[in-house]
Amino acid sequence: MHSPLAYIHPEAQIGENVIIEPFSFIDKDTVIGDNSHIGPHAVIYAGSRLGKNNRIFPGAVIGAIPQDLKFHGEYTLAILGDNVTVRESATVNRGTEASGKTVVGNDVLIMANAHVAHDCIVHDHVILANSVALAGHVEVFDWAILGGLAAVQQFSKVGAHTMVSGGALVRKDVPPFVMVGKTPLTYEGVNVRGLRRRGFSEEKIREIKEIYRVIYQKGMNTKQAVAYIEQHFEPTVERDLILDFIKNSSNGIVRGRHD
Repeated sequence: MHSPLAYIHPEAQIGENVIIEPFSFIDKDTVIGDNSHIGPHAVIYAGSRLGKNNRIFPGAVIGAIPQDLKFHGEYTLAILGDNVTVRESATVNRGTEASGKTVVGNDVLIMANAHVAHDCIVHDHVILANSVALAGHVEVFDWAILGGLAAVQQFSKVGAHTMVSGGALVRKDVPPFVMVGKTPLTYEGVNVRGLRRRGFSEEKIREIKEIYRVIYQKGMNTKQAVAYIEQHFEPTVERDLILDFIKNSSNGIVRGRHD
């Protein structure tokens, strides 16, 4: 159902069973997948690619040009997967020439007034709570949850299955499976409740705890801790995910309680 009070460019590609409510704006060079719902006063700009079963609430803006002075009008995209919810007045900007796209995965919830800046990658099952702000080139991995008003500095990474407290200022990378909070941002332990909800066994949670004990409580620097874990812990998916994240961190990981 397309309201006659909505503007839909004739070149826009609209899937089946899409609801477009009054006063929304659908630009040229846009794709909206089947069974999606575009609320009133929502804006879908050129370069936007929306998958299936998405719900865009009133006032949300997808695909606006980057808030980056280095952007000079190059052709870029804003890509949303399937089953994405973008709540009131949230924004997802297009990419820049650096990567050419901003990407939001599947089953993502972006709450009211949150902002996903240019060239970000938000992986599957992520929750960005109210007024979360992701600066440019941020990557947020699967199942991460960022509490309301959290702000993530450009080029930072937030690992899978993490919980970032509301109001946090993320200036260092947050490794997988942990909770972080306080000011300055500090490791607060393993995200046990979240891991249990997602079916991790108690044995697997103990393994993750032991790895982070080495990283944060054995008095080693990060390089020493990585070497110790490689030597003393059997390879597993979780161990390797943690080690790979740390090795590939250009910002360094968040501090421990006693750093």
